[in-house]
Amino acid sequence: MHSEIRAEDRNFQEEVNDFLNEHLGQELREAGRRTTGICSPHEASLAWQKILHAKGWAAPHWPVEFGGTGWSPLWRHIFATACHLAHAPLLEPMGLDMVGPVIMGHGTERQKAFYLPRILAAEDTWCQGYSEPGSGSDLSSLQTHAIANGNDYVINGTKIWTTFAQHADRMFCLVRTSAEGKPQEGISFVLLKLGGPGITIKPIISMSGNHEINQVFFDNVRVPQANRVGAENDGWAVAKYLLEFERGGRGWGARLRGNFAILKELSQTRGLDEDAFNQRLARLEMDIQAVEITEQRVIIELQKTGRIGPASSLLKLCAGNALQAITECSLEAIGVYAAPHQLAARDWGSNLEPIGSNDELTVVASYLDQRARSIAGGSSEVQRNIMAKHILGM
Repeated sequence: MHSEIRAEDRNFQEEVNDFLNEHLGQELREAGRRTTGICSPHEASLAWQKILHAKGWAAPHWPVEFGGTGWSPLWRHIFATACHLAHAPLLEPMGLDMVGPVIMGHGTERQKAFYLPRILAAEDTWCQGYSEPGSGSDLSSLQTHAIANGNDYVINGTKIWTTFAQHADRMFCLVRTSAEGKPQEGISFVLLKLGGPGITIKPIISMSGNHEINQVFFDNVRVPQANRVGAENDGWAVAKYLLEFERGGRGWGARLRGNFAILKELSQTRGLDEDAFNQRLARLEMDIQAVEITEQRVIIELQKTGRIGPASSLLKLCAGNALQAITECSLEAIGVYAAPHQLAARDWGSNLEPIGSNDELTVVASYLDQRARSIAGGSSEVQRNIMAKHILGM
């Protein structure tokens, strides 16, 4: 089960820690600690990606030919673990983890040559155009249409829950190019540039007060057919390929460990030493160990086959449940310090004096944002169905 740790692995771990100590400044660490959703503050995330890119470490999971490191799955796990434990900002995943690998696997040589270097260097940031107001977990029912017109598609419709669309330069988008046959057979995967005519982005402020998601409207937006990835009407296969990367995650166990360590600090600060609460902490410790073991299984599968497979659904489900449970316990731990509404003080770089500690500032927002973990990237019910079919053979 366990990947063998060799002397060269330990040496690499020391190299990573030395790099983090030298280049991950206190401001960026603070941005990582203040992350409440799936992304760290945009400016901090880009700044950290550019530091990693200068080192050649921005995309450890990419092939060397496209700017990756050539690290083994174990080394990538060591790196991700060290970054999470150091509270490095989370890199925005839509480019590096999602559309980048899709372009490598399904894109043309021209698309690879143009988009991949820009993603790696953080010259372009991306958002994902999948969900629609009437098409969430049942994504095959999407109705945003792309009609061929000369060398272009003309796109009309809307996408919702679009994370960081307000910051993105480009979107990878699922559109309907045919109404014939099964719903999945009429979908295409296209790349489009934001900010042009016919595109409107409206913010959706979550109940935590964060502006992380948006609704994007398309009104006769022209996109070159050359921006389609894969064959026309074959976007469903491309989307399934992408979802494996989205659900796999990187360093989930370490991320949970980092959040769990903050939870224990909060409970000690507020003097929580009740038997019932300590029992909950013990159960969380076991849940985190289960995620770590699952990650080890994924690493071994990656070393054997190069693919994550259906274990990505198991990892997403277990890690998401544990993360939600940690935020629930954190909320209980800070007690009345959850009451003050401190949006301005919570912003990265704010010099406002908080009520309570800096870590307590993010607890309520994290708790509220993580409620969406059961739906985002594929609902928990969908993940259980995938596991039942592909892991248990039911």
